[in-house]
Amino acid sequence: MEFVNYLSLLVLLIPIFLFLTKKTSNKLPPGSMGLPIVGHSLSLLHAMRANKGEAWFHERIRKYGPISKLSLFGTPTVFLHGQAANKFIYTCDSKTVSNQQPASMRRVCGEKIILELSGEDHKRIRGALVSFLKHEALKQYVGKMDEEVRKHMEMHWHGKNEVNVMPLMKTLTFNIICSLIFGIERGARRHALRGLFQNMIEGMLIRNEDNSALLSDEEIEDNAVIIMVGEYDTSSILLTFLIRLLANEPSIYAAIVQEEIAKSKTLGELLPWNDLTKMKYTWRVAMETLKYNPSWVLFLQEGPQRYRIWRISSTKRVATSMTHMDETIFPNPTRFEKQAPAPPYCFVAFGGGPRMRPGYEFARIETLAIIHYLVTQFTCKLSCIDDSFCRDPMPVFNQGLPIHIKPKKSNGAI
Repeated sequence: MEFVNYLSLLVLLIPIFLFLTKKTSNKLPPGSMGLPIVGHSLSLLHAMRANKGEAWFHERIRKYGPISKLSLFGTPTVFLHGQAANKFIYTCDSKTVSNQQPASMRRVCGEKIILELSGEDHKRIRGALVSFLKHEALKQYVGKMDEEVRKHMEMHWHGKNEVNVMPLMKTLTFNIICSLIFGIERGARRHALRGLFQNMIEGMLIRNEDNSALLSDEEIEDNAVIIMVGEYDTSSILLTFLIRLLANEPSIYAAIVQEEIAKSKTLGELLPWNDLTKMKYTWRVAMETLKYNPSWVLFLQEGPQRYRIWRISSTKRVATSMTHMDETIFPNPTRFEKQAPAPPYCFVAFGGGPRMRPGYEFARIETLAIIHYLVTQFTCKLSCIDDSFCRDPMPVFNQGLPIHIKPKKSNGAI
């Protein structure tokens, strides 16, 4: 009965919708609002869950160009694509495009997260985060990260013939972020890490010239949560896709093994910072992997300012899609090869400009440390034909990406 009532209401609304659409059809940008209420949401979600999100965006760009209007999740939206669109989003001020996140994220992470802020507040929070996520600060964490990865390998990989990569990478990245950034450990080890954790907090409590706190308690709590959420999801997804690539491409696996660090280390020796800086090929492979398998393929932001050219609503959302698969920027983007550096605001897996992700360096050393131990201790290959995944909205492997692993023989060197 409820379905019949809903259907009747929809039938009544369609003529009104068609009239309004016809009335405003001559206004820029091109495009349509789709079905009443539903808009284009179901079509996009269906494409993403079938891992055809990129094709969905490309078809829209082919039909309407790099700027078009649509309706997503009940909100009139302007869709932008391309290098200029990325630059616009990452460099404009809050009066043009707001950083406001969905209400569900604000309820979980708080109102003071860096993703919500702009202007001086964004600069202040970003400066505090960068202060303990830059090179100099991260060097002290390498030894601890090395220890966490070794422990994980011993508990979850050694003695196994098959492992599910995605859940294990989520477990490992969660443990690393808990231990290194928050000092959350059991027993006496928690006490031993209290100093490192206190240093991080003190870095965020830097005071201004008038001796007022640089960050409030609420800002510290909210951004601590968003760091954990960001590192947990994005790093584990990158590592999962990278391991899938190594399992599928023996030549790339062999090239990583042959990097200088893999030839020179002695079995059992800790992994110092200087060794990580030599792993240039490994990181290039990781960036190529992230180029065609990003964590996110669509970014939604609020656009409070009403542009004359966008006469679709006084309050609207701005959506941008990734440019990583744009063949006008990256010829044959799925092919792994040594290419010239990407033009500015084209490779945006970690953001861009003043909105570059503060945790970029943390993600780099975490990825390199994990891949180092994987390729020096195990060989791996996919254990099933189906290694497909869907986006909901981030990538989720249908079977968790199971792989066969085989330990390498110890010969005194790695």
